[in-house]
Amino acid sequence: MTKGNHNSPDLKSGKGSKDYSKYFDFSDAKVISEEEGKITYRIKGRNVQINSQPDYKEGKRRGKEEIEVHYDFEIPEEMQNFGVDKYYHITTYGCQMNEHDTETMKGLLEQMGYKSVDDRNHADLILLNTCAIRENAEDKVFGELGHLKNLKIEKPGLLLGVCGCMSQEEGVVNRIMSKHGFVDMIFGTHNIHRLPHLIKEAVFSKELVVEVWSKEGDIIENLPKKREGMRAWVNIMYGCDKFCTYCIVPFTRGKERSRRPEDVIAEVRELARQGFKEVTLLGQNVNAYGKDFTDIDYTFGDLMDDMRLIDIPRIRFMTSHPRDFDDKLIEVLGKGGNLVEHIHLPVQSGSTAVLKKMSRKYTREAYLELVRKIKISVPNAVLSTDIIVGFPGETDEQFEDTLSLVREVGYDMAYTFIYSPREGTPAAAMEDNVPMSVKSERLQRLNDLIKENSRIINDRMLGEVVEVLVEGESKNNSEVLSGRSRANKLVHFEGSKELIGTFVKVRITDTKTWYIKGDIVAEAAAVH
Repeated sequence: MTKGNHNSPDLKSGKGSKDYSKYFDFSDAKVISEEEGKITYRIKGRNVQINSQPDYKEGKRRGKEEIEVHYDFEIPEEMQNFGVDKYYHITTYGCQMNEHDTETMKGLLEQMGYKSVDDRNHADLILLNTCAIRENAEDKVFGELGHLKNLKIEKPGLLLGVCGCMSQEEGVVNRIMSKHGFVDMIFGTHNIHRLPHLIKEAVFSKELVVEVWSKEGDIIENLPKKREGMRAWVNIMYGCDKFCTYCIVPFTRGKERSRRPEDVIAEVRELARQGFKEVTLLGQNVNAYGKDFTDIDYTFGDLMDDMRLIDIPRIRFMTSHPRDFDDKLIEVLGKGGNLVEHIHLPVQSGSTAVLKKMSRKYTREAYLELVRKIKISVPNAVLSTDIIVGFPGETDEQFEDTLSLVREVGYDMAYTFIYSPREGTPAAAMEDNVPMSVKSERLQRLNDLIKENSRIINDRMLGEVVEVLVEGESKNNSEVLSGRSRANKLVHFEGSKELIGTFVKVRITDTKTWYIKGDIVAEAAAVH
Protein backbone atom coordinates (compact mmCIF):
# COMPACT_ATOMS: atom_id res chain seq x y z
CA MET A 1 0.00 0.00 0.00
CA THR A 2 1.52 3.35 -0.99
CA LYS A 3 1.27 6.52 1.04
CA GLY A 4 -0.41 8.22 -1.87
CA ASN A 5 -3.50 6.08 -1.36
CA HIS A 6 -4.07 7.53 2.11
CA ASN A 7 -5.49 10.69 0.65
CA SER A 8 -7.72 9.18 -1.99
CA PRO A 9 -11.08 10.95 -1.93
CA ASP A 10 -12.85 7.59 -2.27
CA LEU A 11 -11.69 6.58 1.18
CA LYS A 12 -13.58 9.21 3.15
CA SER A 13 -17.18 10.16 3.30
CA GLY A 14 -18.01 13.69 4.28
CA LYS A 15 -16.65 16.18 6.75
CA GLY A 16 -15.22 14.73 9.96
CA SER A 17 -15.60 11.09 8.94
CA LYS A 18 -12.91 8.60 9.79
CA ASP A 19 -10.18 7.63 7.36
CA TYR A 20 -10.45 3.86 7.08
CA SER A 21 -7.25 3.56 5.07
CA LYS A 22 -5.29 2.72 8.21
CA TYR A 23 -7.50 -0.36 8.69
CA PHE A 24 -7.31 -1.80 5.20
CA ASP A 25 -5.22 -1.94 2.09
CA PHE A 26 -7.36 0.46 0.10
CA SER A 27 -5.21 0.42 -3.04
CA ASP A 28 -8.11 -1.11 -5.00
CA ALA A 29 -10.98 0.01 -2.75
CA LYS A 30 -14.14 1.51 -4.17
CA VAL A 31 -17.15 2.96 -2.40
CA ILE A 32 -20.10 0.79 -3.46
CA SER A 33 -22.79 2.56 -1.48
CA GLU A 34 -23.28 5.12 1.23
CA GLU A 35 -26.63 5.47 2.98
CA GLU A 36 -27.94 6.11 6.50
CA GLY A 37 -24.43 6.44 7.87
CA LYS A 38 -23.29 3.05 6.52
CA ILE A 39 -20.50 2.84 3.98
CA THR A 40 -19.85 -0.23 1.85
CA TYR A 41 -16.45 -0.71 0.24
CA ARG A 42 -15.33 -3.24 -2.36
CA ILE A 43 -11.90 -4.41 -1.23
CA LYS A 44 -9.98 -7.24 -2.90
CA GLY A 45 -13.13 -8.94 -4.11
CA ARG A 46 -15.08 -8.63 -0.88
CA ASN A 47 -17.61 -6.07 0.30
CA VAL A 48 -17.03 -4.54 3.73
CA GLN A 49 -19.90 -2.70 5.38
CA ILE A 50 -18.84 -0.16 8.00
CA ASN A 51 -21.71 0.78 10.32
CA SER A 52 -19.44 2.31 12.96
CA GLN A 53 -15.85 1.80 14.12
CA PRO A 54 -13.83 1.99 17.36
CA ASP A 55 -12.32 5.37 18.20
CA TYR A 56 -10.27 5.86 21.38
CA LYS A 57 -10.60 9.64 21.38
CA GLU A 58 -14.36 9.38 21.04
CA GLY A 59 -14.46 6.68 23.71
CA LYS A 60 -12.61 8.82 26.23
CA ARG A 61 -15.00 11.75 25.93
CA ARG A 62 -17.31 11.65 28.92
CA GLY A 63 -20.15 13.91 27.87
CA LYS A 64 -23.29 14.84 29.78
CA GLU A 65 -25.62 12.93 27.47
CA GLU A 66 -28.59 11.53 29.34
CA ILE A 67 -28.73 7.74 29.25
CA GLU A 68 -32.16 6.42 28.36
CA VAL A 69 -33.59 3.11 29.57
CA HIS A 70 -35.48 1.04 27.00
CA TYR A 71 -38.01 -1.64 27.98
CA ASP A 72 -39.36 -2.45 24.52
CA PHE A 73 -36.71 -4.80 23.14
CA GLU A 74 -37.96 -7.37 20.64
CA ILE A 75 -36.33 -9.71 18.15
CA PRO A 76 -37.22 -8.40 14.65
CA GLU A 77 -40.15 -10.42 13.32
CA GLU A 78 -38.28 -11.56 10.24
CA MET A 79 -35.46 -12.96 12.44
CA GLN A 80 -37.57 -14.78 15.04
CA ASN A 81 -37.30 -18.14 13.25
CA PHE A 82 -34.11 -17.47 11.32
CA GLY A 83 -32.05 -19.90 13.41
CA VAL A 84 -34.44 -22.86 13.25
CA ASP A 85 -32.47 -26.05 12.46
CA LYS A 86 -29.20 -24.11 12.92
CA TYR A 87 -26.60 -24.37 15.68
CA TYR A 88 -24.36 -21.86 17.46
CA HIS A 89 -21.15 -22.07 19.46
CA ILE A 90 -19.75 -19.25 21.62
CA THR A 91 -16.24 -19.22 23.09
CA THR A 92 -15.90 -16.78 25.99
CA TYR A 93 -12.68 -15.22 27.24
CA GLY A 94 -12.07 -13.00 30.26
CA CYS A 95 -14.16 -11.82 33.17
CA GLN A 96 -17.59 -12.47 34.65
CA MET A 97 -18.96 -9.54 32.64
CA ASN A 98 -18.04 -11.38 29.45
CA GLU A 99 -19.69 -14.54 30.81
CA HIS A 100 -22.84 -12.53 31.42
CA ASP A 101 -22.69 -11.01 27.92
CA THR A 102 -22.48 -14.54 26.56
CA GLU A 103 -25.62 -15.49 28.51
CA THR A 104 -27.37 -12.59 26.77
CA MET A 105 -26.15 -13.58 23.31
CA LYS A 106 -27.24 -17.17 23.93
CA GLY A 107 -30.66 -15.87 24.93
CA LEU A 108 -30.91 -13.79 21.77
CA LEU A 109 -29.82 -16.64 19.53
CA GLU A 110 -32.21 -19.15 21.09
CA GLN A 111 -35.11 -16.74 20.69
CA MET A 112 -34.16 -16.74 17.01
CA GLY A 113 -34.43 -20.54 16.93
CA TYR A 114 -30.72 -21.45 17.16
CA LYS A 115 -29.60 -24.33 19.38
CA SER A 116 -26.31 -24.60 21.25
CA VAL A 117 -23.70 -27.14 20.19
CA ASP A 118 -20.47 -28.04 22.00
CA ASP A 119 -18.61 -29.17 18.89
CA ARG A 120 -17.93 -26.05 16.83
CA ASN A 121 -17.41 -28.22 13.75
CA HIS A 122 -21.19 -28.67 13.70
CA ALA A 123 -21.99 -24.99 14.25
CA ASP A 124 -23.60 -22.67 11.71
CA LEU A 125 -22.62 -19.61 13.77
CA ILE A 126 -19.47 -19.17 15.86
CA LEU A 127 -18.83 -16.16 18.08
CA LEU A 128 -15.62 -15.33 19.93
CA ASN A 129 -16.50 -13.13 22.93
CA THR A 130 -13.14 -11.56 23.63
CA CYS A 131 -11.16 -9.96 26.46
CA ALA A 132 -8.74 -7.04 26.11
CA ILE A 133 -7.25 -6.87 29.61
CA ARG A 134 -4.04 -8.76 28.87
CA GLU A 135 -1.95 -9.25 25.75
CA ASN A 136 -1.96 -13.05 25.98
CA ALA A 137 -5.78 -13.00 25.97
CA GLU A 138 -5.66 -11.29 22.59
CA ASP A 139 -3.01 -13.70 21.34
CA LYS A 140 -5.31 -16.63 22.16
CA VAL A 141 -8.11 -15.12 20.11
CA PHE A 142 -5.93 -14.53 17.07
CA GLY A 143 -4.59 -18.06 17.38
CA GLU A 144 -8.16 -19.33 17.46
CA LEU A 145 -9.02 -17.32 14.35
CA GLY A 146 -6.15 -19.05 12.58
CA HIS A 147 -7.70 -22.44 13.36
CA LEU A 148 -11.18 -21.29 12.35
CA LYS A 149 -9.98 -20.19 8.92
CA ASN A 150 -9.77 -23.82 7.81
CA LEU A 151 -13.26 -24.52 9.14
CA LYS A 152 -14.56 -21.49 7.26
CA ILE A 153 -13.01 -22.84 4.04
CA GLU A 154 -14.69 -26.21 4.61
CA LYS A 155 -18.05 -24.58 5.44
CA PRO A 156 -18.40 -21.36 3.43
CA GLY A 157 -21.87 -20.81 4.91
CA LEU A 158 -20.47 -20.67 8.44
CA LEU A 159 -21.06 -17.27 10.05
CA LEU A 160 -18.05 -16.17 12.13
CA GLY A 161 -18.11 -13.19 14.48
CA VAL A 162 -15.69 -11.46 16.85
CA CYS A 163 -17.26 -9.45 19.65
CA GLY A 164 -16.49 -8.22 23.16
CA CYS A 165 -13.76 -5.96 24.47
CA MET A 166 -11.15 -6.66 21.79
CA SER A 167 -13.58 -5.41 19.18
CA GLN A 168 -13.54 -1.99 20.84
CA GLU A 169 -9.80 -1.62 20.13
CA GLU A 170 -8.71 0.24 17.02
CA GLY A 171 -5.58 -1.87 16.59
CA VAL A 172 -7.52 -5.12 16.83
CA VAL A 173 -9.97 -4.08 14.14
CA ASN A 174 -6.95 -3.16 12.03
CA ARG A 175 -5.40 -6.58 12.50
CA ILE A 176 -8.59 -8.54 11.85
CA MET A 177 -9.31 -6.59 8.69
CA SER A 178 -5.81 -6.98 7.33
CA LYS A 179 -5.13 -10.63 8.23
CA HIS A 180 -8.45 -12.31 9.00
CA GLY A 181 -10.77 -11.07 6.27
CA PHE A 182 -12.82 -14.31 6.45
CA VAL A 183 -14.54 -12.98 9.62
CA ASP A 184 -18.17 -12.03 8.91
CA MET A 185 -19.03 -9.75 11.84
CA ILE A 186 -17.18 -7.51 14.27
CA PHE A 187 -19.30 -5.88 16.96
CA GLY A 188 -18.59 -4.25 20.29
CA THR A 189 -19.73 -4.45 23.90
CA HIS A 190 -22.39 -1.75 23.38
CA ASN A 191 -23.89 -3.52 20.36
CA ILE A 192 -24.86 -6.92 21.78
CA HIS A 193 -28.58 -6.18 21.57
CA ARG A 194 -28.04 -5.55 17.85
CA LEU A 195 -26.93 -9.16 17.22
CA PRO A 196 -30.10 -10.22 15.31
CA HIS A 197 -29.75 -7.18 13.02
CA LEU A 198 -26.04 -7.84 12.43
CA ILE A 199 -26.66 -11.48 11.56
CA LYS A 200 -29.30 -10.39 9.08
CA GLU A 201 -26.96 -7.85 7.46
CA ALA A 202 -24.02 -10.26 7.28
CA VAL A 203 -26.07 -13.14 5.85
CA PHE A 204 -28.17 -11.32 3.31
CA SER A 205 -25.54 -8.85 2.11
CA LYS A 206 -22.70 -11.41 2.11
CA GLU A 207 -20.57 -8.55 3.40
CA LEU A 208 -18.23 -8.30 6.37
CA VAL A 209 -20.16 -6.10 8.83
CA VAL A 210 -18.34 -3.85 11.34
CA GLU A 211 -20.42 -2.17 14.01
CA VAL A 212 -18.56 -0.91 17.08
CA TRP A 213 -19.93 2.01 19.05
CA SER A 214 -17.20 3.90 20.89
CA LYS A 215 -19.73 6.05 22.72
CA GLU A 216 -21.82 3.74 24.84
CA GLY A 217 -25.49 3.36 24.08
CA ASP A 218 -28.53 3.42 26.30
CA ILE A 219 -29.47 0.75 28.83
CA ILE A 220 -31.53 -2.01 27.21
CA GLU A 221 -33.72 -3.90 29.66
CA ASN A 222 -35.61 -7.15 29.06
CA LEU A 223 -32.88 -8.73 26.95
CA PRO A 224 -33.28 -12.53 26.95
CA LYS A 225 -30.67 -14.54 28.84
CA LYS A 226 -29.80 -18.20 28.94
CA ARG A 227 -28.65 -19.05 32.46
CA GLU A 228 -27.50 -22.49 33.53
CA GLY A 229 -26.85 -24.03 36.92
CA MET A 230 -27.84 -22.57 40.28
CA ARG A 231 -25.71 -19.41 40.17
CA ALA A 232 -26.63 -16.29 38.23
CA TRP A 233 -24.85 -13.11 37.13
CA VAL A 234 -26.78 -9.84 37.26
CA ASN A 235 -25.42 -6.65 35.70
CA ILE A 236 -26.21 -3.65 37.88
CA MET A 237 -24.14 -1.10 35.97
CA TYR A 238 -21.92 -0.73 32.93
CA GLY A 239 -18.63 1.03 32.24
CA CYS A 240 -15.93 2.71 34.29
CA ASP A 241 -14.86 6.33 34.72
CA LYS A 242 -11.63 5.72 36.65
CA PHE A 243 -9.15 5.68 33.71
CA CYS A 244 -6.34 3.88 35.53
CA THR A 245 -3.33 4.44 33.31
CA TYR A 246 -2.82 0.74 32.49
CA CYS A 247 -6.46 -0.16 31.84
CA ILE A 248 -8.35 -0.37 28.55
CA VAL A 249 -11.75 -1.03 30.18
CA PRO A 250 -13.02 2.60 30.18
CA PHE A 251 -12.52 2.57 26.40
CA THR A 252 -14.04 -0.87 25.78
CA ARG A 253 -16.97 -0.62 28.22
CA GLY A 254 -17.74 3.09 28.18
CA LYS A 255 -18.72 5.49 30.94
CA GLU A 256 -20.42 4.48 34.16
CA ARG A 257 -24.17 4.10 33.88
CA SER A 258 -26.35 2.37 36.44
CA ARG A 259 -29.48 0.33 35.91
CA ARG A 260 -32.52 1.59 37.78
CA PRO A 261 -32.76 -0.06 41.22
CA GLU A 262 -36.32 -1.26 40.61
CA ASP A 263 -35.11 -3.14 37.51
CA VAL A 264 -32.23 -4.81 39.37
CA ILE A 265 -34.45 -5.75 42.31
CA ALA A 266 -37.14 -7.15 40.00
CA GLU A 267 -34.57 -9.30 38.16
CA VAL A 268 -33.11 -10.72 41.38
CA ARG A 269 -36.59 -11.44 42.76
CA GLU A 270 -37.41 -13.33 39.57
CA LEU A 271 -34.20 -15.36 39.95
CA ALA A 272 -35.25 -16.19 43.51
CA ARG A 273 -38.64 -17.34 42.18
CA GLN A 274 -36.87 -19.56 39.64
CA GLY A 275 -34.85 -21.22 42.42
CA PHE A 276 -31.37 -19.80 41.90
CA LYS A 277 -29.22 -20.20 45.00
CA GLU A 278 -26.59 -17.53 44.43
CA VAL A 279 -26.48 -14.19 42.61
CA THR A 280 -23.38 -12.17 41.80
CA LEU A 281 -23.96 -8.48 41.10
CA LEU A 282 -21.65 -7.36 38.29
CA GLY A 283 -20.04 -4.14 37.17
CA GLN A 284 -16.61 -2.87 36.20
CA ASN A 285 -16.84 -0.87 39.42
CA VAL A 286 -19.96 -2.00 41.28
CA ASN A 287 -19.55 0.29 44.26
CA ALA A 288 -19.83 3.35 41.99
CA TYR A 289 -23.41 2.21 41.41
CA GLY A 290 -25.94 5.01 41.64
CA LYS A 291 -23.47 7.87 41.47
CA ASP A 292 -24.78 8.79 38.02
CA PHE A 293 -28.39 9.09 39.20
CA THR A 294 -29.63 12.67 39.14
CA ASP A 295 -33.17 12.13 40.41
CA ILE A 296 -32.62 9.89 43.44
CA ASP A 297 -30.06 9.44 46.21
CA TYR A 298 -29.46 5.72 46.02
CA THR A 299 -26.04 4.10 46.33
CA PHE A 300 -24.57 0.61 46.15
CA GLY A 301 -24.95 0.37 49.92
CA ASP A 302 -28.68 1.02 49.52
CA LEU A 303 -28.93 -1.64 46.81
CA MET A 304 -27.13 -4.23 48.95
CA ASP A 305 -29.45 -3.38 51.85
CA ASP A 306 -32.40 -4.14 49.58
CA MET A 307 -30.73 -7.37 48.41
CA ARG A 308 -30.78 -8.61 52.02
CA LEU A 309 -34.58 -8.66 51.88
CA ILE A 310 -34.78 -10.98 48.85
CA ASP A 311 -35.06 -14.72 49.38
CA ILE A 312 -31.78 -15.63 47.68
CA PRO A 313 -29.40 -17.59 49.96
CA ARG A 314 -26.24 -15.84 48.76
CA ILE A 315 -25.46 -12.43 47.24
CA ARG A 316 -21.95 -11.58 45.99
CA PHE A 317 -20.54 -8.69 43.96
CA MET A 318 -17.65 -8.19 41.52
CA THR A 319 -15.65 -6.07 41.27
CA SER A 320 -15.05 -3.07 43.50
CA HIS A 321 -12.70 -0.09 43.51
CA PRO A 322 -11.23 0.92 46.90
CA ARG A 323 -11.84 4.57 46.14
CA ASP A 324 -15.64 4.06 46.07
CA PHE A 325 -15.89 1.61 49.00
CA ASP A 326 -17.72 3.87 51.45
CA ASP A 327 -18.74 3.50 55.11
CA LYS A 328 -22.40 2.91 54.21
CA LEU A 329 -21.48 -0.16 52.18
CA ILE A 330 -19.25 -1.49 54.95
CA GLU A 331 -22.07 -1.01 57.47
CA VAL A 332 -24.56 -2.90 55.27
CA LEU A 333 -22.14 -5.77 54.56
CA GLY A 334 -21.67 -6.08 58.32
CA LYS A 335 -25.34 -7.06 58.65
CA GLY A 336 -24.53 -10.42 57.03
CA GLY A 337 -27.52 -12.56 56.24
CA ASN A 338 -27.39 -13.50 52.59
CA LEU A 339 -24.57 -10.99 51.96
CA VAL A 340 -21.48 -13.18 51.92
CA GLU A 341 -18.29 -12.25 53.74
CA HIS A 342 -16.01 -12.69 50.72
CA ILE A 343 -14.95 -9.33 49.25
CA HIS A 344 -12.79 -8.88 46.16
CA LEU A 345 -10.82 -5.65 46.67
CA PRO A 346 -8.23 -5.01 43.92
CA VAL A 347 -5.13 -3.17 45.19
CA GLN A 348 -2.83 -3.52 42.11
CA SER A 349 0.28 -2.38 44.04
CA GLY A 350 1.41 -1.88 47.62
CA SER A 351 3.48 1.19 46.74
CA THR A 352 1.90 4.63 46.99
CA ALA A 353 4.29 5.90 44.31
CA VAL A 354 3.27 3.16 41.87
CA LEU A 355 -0.42 3.63 42.71
CA LYS A 356 -0.02 7.29 41.79
CA LYS A 357 1.51 6.38 38.40
CA MET A 358 -1.38 3.98 37.93
CA SER A 359 -3.83 6.82 38.74
CA ARG A 360 -5.59 4.66 41.30
CA LYS A 361 -6.44 7.74 43.39
CA TYR A 362 -5.70 6.18 46.80
CA THR A 363 -2.57 5.55 48.86
CA ARG A 364 -1.22 2.44 50.51
CA GLU A 365 -2.24 3.87 53.86
CA ALA A 366 -5.81 4.61 52.71
CA TYR A 367 -6.18 1.07 51.37
CA LEU A 368 -4.96 -0.48 54.61
CA GLU A 369 -7.35 1.73 56.59
CA LEU A 370 -10.20 0.50 54.39
CA VAL A 371 -9.19 -3.11 55.04
CA ARG A 372 -9.12 -2.39 58.79
CA LYS A 373 -12.67 -0.98 58.68
CA ILE A 374 -13.94 -3.97 56.71
CA LYS A 375 -12.40 -6.50 59.10
CA ILE A 376 -13.92 -4.69 62.09
CA SER A 377 -17.43 -4.51 60.62
CA VAL A 378 -17.68 -7.75 58.61
CA PRO A 379 -17.26 -10.85 60.79
CA ASN A 380 -14.85 -13.39 59.30
CA ALA A 381 -14.21 -11.18 56.25
CA VAL A 382 -12.27 -12.97 53.51
CA LEU A 383 -10.40 -10.74 51.06
CA SER A 384 -9.06 -11.43 47.60
CA THR A 385 -7.36 -8.99 45.25
CA ASP A 386 -5.69 -8.18 41.90
CA ILE A 387 -2.00 -7.28 41.72
CA ILE A 388 0.20 -6.14 38.83
CA VAL A 389 3.98 -6.62 38.99
CA GLY A 390 6.56 -4.90 36.82
CA PHE A 391 4.61 -1.69 36.15
CA PRO A 392 6.84 0.85 34.31
CA GLY A 393 9.43 2.21 36.72
CA GLU A 394 8.63 -0.20 39.57
CA THR A 395 11.74 -0.50 41.75
CA ASP A 396 12.82 -3.37 43.97
CA GLU A 397 11.78 -1.34 47.01
CA GLN A 398 8.34 -0.63 45.56
CA PHE A 399 7.83 -4.31 44.85
CA GLU A 400 8.83 -5.08 48.44
CA ASP A 401 6.06 -2.66 49.47
CA THR A 402 3.62 -4.90 47.63
CA LEU A 403 4.90 -8.00 49.41
CA SER A 404 4.63 -6.33 52.81
CA LEU A 405 1.07 -5.20 52.07
CA VAL A 406 0.12 -8.75 51.07
CA ARG A 407 1.49 -10.01 54.38
CA GLU A 408 -0.32 -7.32 56.36
CA VAL A 409 -3.71 -7.82 54.70
CA GLY A 410 -3.52 -11.62 54.60
CA TYR A 411 -5.34 -12.21 51.33
CA ASP A 412 -7.07 -15.51 50.91
CA MET A 413 -6.42 -15.44 47.16
CA ALA A 414 -5.10 -13.08 44.48
CA TYR A 415 -5.13 -12.74 40.70
CA THR A 416 -1.59 -11.76 39.83
CA PHE A 417 -0.37 -10.38 36.50
CA ILE A 418 2.81 -9.28 34.80
CA TYR A 419 2.27 -5.79 33.38
CA SER A 420 1.82 -5.63 29.63
CA PRO A 421 1.03 -2.38 27.79
CA ARG A 422 -2.38 -1.92 26.19
CA GLU A 423 -2.51 0.26 23.09
CA GLY A 424 -4.34 3.52 23.71
CA THR A 425 -3.69 3.71 27.47
CA PRO A 426 -1.40 6.33 29.08
CA ALA A 427 0.86 3.62 30.50
CA ALA A 428 1.59 2.39 26.98
CA ALA A 429 3.52 5.62 26.42
CA MET A 430 5.64 5.07 29.55
CA GLU A 431 9.03 3.42 29.28
CA ASP A 432 8.50 -0.26 30.03
CA ASN A 433 11.89 -0.44 31.73
CA VAL A 434 11.50 -3.46 34.03
CA PRO A 435 13.20 -6.45 32.32
CA MET A 436 10.98 -9.46 31.73
CA SER A 437 13.32 -11.62 33.79
CA VAL A 438 12.79 -9.30 36.75
CA LYS A 439 9.01 -9.24 36.20
CA SER A 440 8.91 -13.04 36.13
CA GLU A 441 11.01 -13.33 39.28
CA ARG A 442 8.77 -10.85 41.10
CA LEU A 443 5.65 -12.69 39.98
CA GLN A 444 7.06 -15.97 41.29
CA ARG A 445 7.90 -14.45 44.68
CA LEU A 446 4.45 -12.87 44.91
CA ASN A 447 2.69 -16.10 43.98
CA ASP A 448 4.73 -18.04 46.54
CA LEU A 449 3.64 -15.60 49.23
CA ILE A 450 -0.01 -15.81 48.17
CA LYS A 451 0.19 -19.62 48.28
CA GLU A 452 1.72 -19.45 51.74
CA ASN A 453 -1.05 -17.15 52.97
CA SER A 454 -3.76 -19.32 51.45
CA ARG A 455 -2.41 -22.51 53.03
CA ILE A 456 -2.14 -20.88 56.46
CA ILE A 457 -5.73 -19.60 56.24
CA ASN A 458 -6.98 -23.01 55.06
CA ASP A 459 -5.12 -24.85 57.83
CA ARG A 460 -6.96 -22.75 60.42
CA MET A 461 -10.23 -24.19 59.11
CA LEU A 462 -9.49 -27.79 60.13
CA GLY A 463 -12.42 -29.09 62.15
CA GLU A 464 -14.75 -26.23 61.17
CA VAL A 465 -18.16 -26.86 59.63
CA VAL A 466 -18.98 -24.77 56.55
CA GLU A 467 -22.04 -24.41 54.32
CA VAL A 468 -21.31 -25.57 50.77
CA LEU A 469 -23.34 -24.96 47.62
CA VAL A 470 -22.80 -28.18 45.66
CA GLU A 471 -21.91 -27.32 42.05
CA GLY A 472 -21.10 -30.71 40.55
CA GLU A 473 -18.52 -33.45 40.30
CA SER A 474 -14.85 -32.72 40.89
CA LYS A 475 -12.98 -32.19 37.64
CA ASN A 476 -10.44 -34.84 38.60
CA ASN A 477 -12.60 -37.45 40.35
CA SER A 478 -16.21 -38.25 39.44
CA GLU A 479 -16.68 -39.92 42.85
CA VAL A 480 -16.06 -36.61 44.61
CA LEU A 481 -18.42 -33.62 44.69
CA SER A 482 -17.26 -30.03 44.50
CA GLY A 483 -18.79 -26.78 45.71
CA ARG A 484 -18.07 -23.42 47.29
CA SER A 485 -18.49 -21.99 50.76
CA ARG A 486 -19.88 -18.54 51.53
CA ALA A 487 -16.26 -17.36 51.64
CA ASN A 488 -15.78 -18.69 48.08
CA LYS A 489 -13.61 -21.59 49.26
CA LEU A 490 -13.51 -24.57 46.92
CA VAL A 491 -14.57 -27.64 48.93
CA HIS A 492 -14.33 -31.32 47.90
CA PHE A 493 -16.25 -34.11 49.62
CA GLU A 494 -17.86 -37.47 48.89
CA GLY A 495 -21.62 -37.60 48.44
CA SER A 496 -24.56 -38.53 46.24
CA LYS A 497 -24.96 -36.80 42.87
CA GLU A 498 -28.49 -35.92 44.02
CA LEU A 499 -26.93 -33.25 46.25
CA ILE A 500 -25.87 -31.16 43.22
CA GLY A 501 -27.69 -27.83 43.36
CA THR A 502 -28.33 -28.00 47.11
CA PHE A 503 -26.65 -26.74 50.28
CA VAL A 504 -24.82 -29.18 52.55
CA LYS A 505 -22.76 -28.83 55.70
CA VAL A 506 -19.21 -30.13 55.53
CA ARG A 507 -16.68 -30.59 58.33
CA ILE A 508 -13.15 -29.77 57.11
CA THR A 509 -10.79 -32.74 57.49
CA ASP A 510 -7.91 -31.88 55.17
CA THR A 511 -6.51 -28.72 53.60
CA LYS A 512 -4.63 -27.98 50.40
CA THR A 513 -3.35 -24.68 49.02
CA TRP A 514 -6.29 -23.84 46.77
CA TYR A 515 -9.05 -26.11 48.11
CA ILE A 516 -10.17 -27.91 51.23
CA LYS A 517 -11.61 -31.40 51.81
CA GLY A 518 -14.20 -32.62 54.25
CA ASP A 519 -17.07 -34.90 55.19
CA ILE A 520 -20.80 -34.21 55.16
CA VAL A 521 -22.16 -33.80 58.70
CA ALA A 522 -25.64 -33.99 60.19
CA GLU A 523 -28.03 -31.08 59.62
CA ALA A 524 -27.94 -30.21 63.32
CA ALA A 525 -24.29 -29.12 63.12
CA ALA A 526 -23.52 -25.41 63.44
CA VAL A 527 -22.46 -23.61 60.29
CA HIS A 528 -19.67 -21.02 60.36
